[in-house]
Amino acid sequence: MKRDNIKTFSKKLSGKASEWDSAFSVEKADEVLAFHKSIPGYEETPLVRLDALSKELGVSSIAVKDESPRFGLNAFKGLGGSYCIAKYIAGELGADMKDVDYDLLTSPETNEKIKDLTFVTTTDGNHGRGIAWTAKMLGVRAKVFMPKVSTRERLESIRALGADAEITEYNYDDAVRYAKDYAEKNGWPLVQDTAWEGYEDIPLSIMQGYMTMIREAVSQLDAPPTHVFLQAGVGAMSGAITGFLANYYGNEKPVITIVEPDKADCIYQTALADDGKLHFVTGDMDTIMAGLSCGEPCTIGWSLLDAHAEHFVSMPDNIAAKGMRVLASPLPGDTKIVSGESGAAPFGFVCEILENPDMKDIKETIGLGPDSRILCISTEGDTDKASYRRIVWDGEYPSV
Repeated sequence: MKRDNIKTFSKKLSGKASEWDSAFSVEKADEVLAFHKSIPGYEETPLVRLDALSKELGVSSIAVKDESPRFGLNAFKGLGGSYCIAKYIAGELGADMKDVDYDLLTSPETNEKIKDLTFVTTTDGNHGRGIAWTAKMLGVRAKVFMPKVSTRERLESIRALGADAEITEYNYDDAVRYAKDYAEKNGWPLVQDTAWEGYEDIPLSIMQGYMTMIREAVSQLDAPPTHVFLQAGVGAMSGAITGFLANYYGNEKPVITIVEPDKADCIYQTALADDGKLHFVTGDMDTIMAGLSCGEPCTIGWSLLDAHAEHFVSMPDNIAAKGMRVLASPLPGDTKIVSGESGAAPFGFVCEILENPDMKDIKETIGLGPDSRILCISTEGDTDKASYRRIVWDGEYPSV
């Protein structure tokens, strides 16, 4: 891999807080976790320590939070979808979210009040499955739109959960606009993790739902991480994790690096411009990292990343492919992780900069060395099994 195939931008933190910091407090994360624990099938997902790889790459530790077992969905998105819909229903019931759990949501009394609800969303795959799964669990309906690059396998996995789902002729961001118009026309709630001015309450609750995985992770770690690497699409998940880490660790917050596909790097472009405006990427955004193929930053997510993330990366698809292969073929003593294209993206970047001499300057800028304790989150398993096999078995997207 040549140095110029990866673009990076680094900044010093101003020390200025995000206006959304308080929404990602430890107390809020505990409330969200308590709700998720009330759902049948809840289990803490594993934190995998790759000790042999850490030694090989010259760092103190590398840990990967594996979200593929989450609620049987092969991805983390059920966390945001379930909390968001539960909070919406709590509003319909006039209930405090602290008092809302699975038993209340599935009671006959509640079902009678919510049975006619239809939740509308756009998804690259995992978010839509989370919404469809939640809707099925609670006895309501889901209408799911997908961008034109979506695979048939991801579409059918959403339909299998009972949702009315279809692939549109639009890219992700235009599909979101289409879903917004569709929801408004029918008087149905839009449940999207892309926030914009005037549409922030529901995306906020989705983002808060994501905190369960990092709340678990910090309790599973043997020592606080020095460096956390996160993938970004619109920046909702990475913003939520970043906001929590800033609250949880305070002045000891780990160094945070955000990675994106180079064909859909709206967070990187916004950071690079550094002009107080959001910057969009348009076009097809054709990347194997389907869950990150988004061109318009989430307002809440960007606010948190701008306040608390130090490094931003735009990288080609073969970096994610490398991460998938390394996780699938561990060194002796390490545990195998099946990680999809978006899930393995930050881990692939870590491997590349630690072992490639041409990346020495990036490694030094981020501050990686023998004492570094690294945390990544594999947000998905093989959600597109055909693509996973092409990349891992057949070596598609080799290093160049």
